[in-house]
Amino acid sequence: MTNILPETDGGLLTADNCALVFIDHQPQMAFGVANQIDRQQLINNVLLLAKGAKEFGVPTILTTVETESFSGPMWPQLLDVFPDQEPIERTGMNSWDTAEFRDAIKATGKKNIIMSGLWTEVCITWPTLNMINEGYNIYVVEDACGGTSQAAHDAALSRMVQAGAVRTTTIGTVLEFQRDWANRDHYDALMQLFRDHGGAYGIGIEYCYTMVHKAPSARKVTG
Repeated sequence: MTNILPETDGGLLTADNCALVFIDHQPQMAFGVANQIDRQQLINNVLLLAKGAKEFGVPTILTTVETESFSGPMWPQLLDVFPDQEPIERTGMNSWDTAEFRDAIKATGKKNIIMSGLWTEVCITWPTLNMINEGYNIYVVEDACGGTSQAAHDAALSRMVQAGAVRTTTIGTVLEFQRDWANRDHYDALMQLFRDHGGAYGIGIEYCYTMVHKAPSARKVTG
């Protein structure tokens, strides 16, 4: 029987006490995103979260809905991060209704589940409410989710928080895995990840590396 780990470290997430779920990051679902986030920024945030989780060894579950008949395959950029994983295919909008998904969650042995997906008001909210009811702690990465309107996105976040979920963001979640800059095991990879996907934070890192520490540009072509 899988042992569910308690939340530790004073309520903070660590790479050892959580698992991450990506739900329905598919073209047709992305077409419907209309809350106040640029779709390219949404993709960027999802990739930052995925690559950060992979770097720190966080168990990750991928799932898709009606790939062949409606939604299209999971974003290739996300599949490239986890080339050895096959997304759990579903017919239902609620992932928790699918036994294979429930089994995958339980198999992680984690009580803290981080959620990213489309759409916020359906495919994130419904399994979140179910998992909270089952005793899981749910963390919704709101800038790695998208709703069909700002009202839908906001209402979904409110509903989940009222039920006990925690709102978080992409950069904050990945930095929570690192926590202490004295930990050098992931430092270089993390800095490169933020340079690639971290927006203003990544630009600041690039400036510090090249202008303050006089490091060569990471994108300089030689030869």
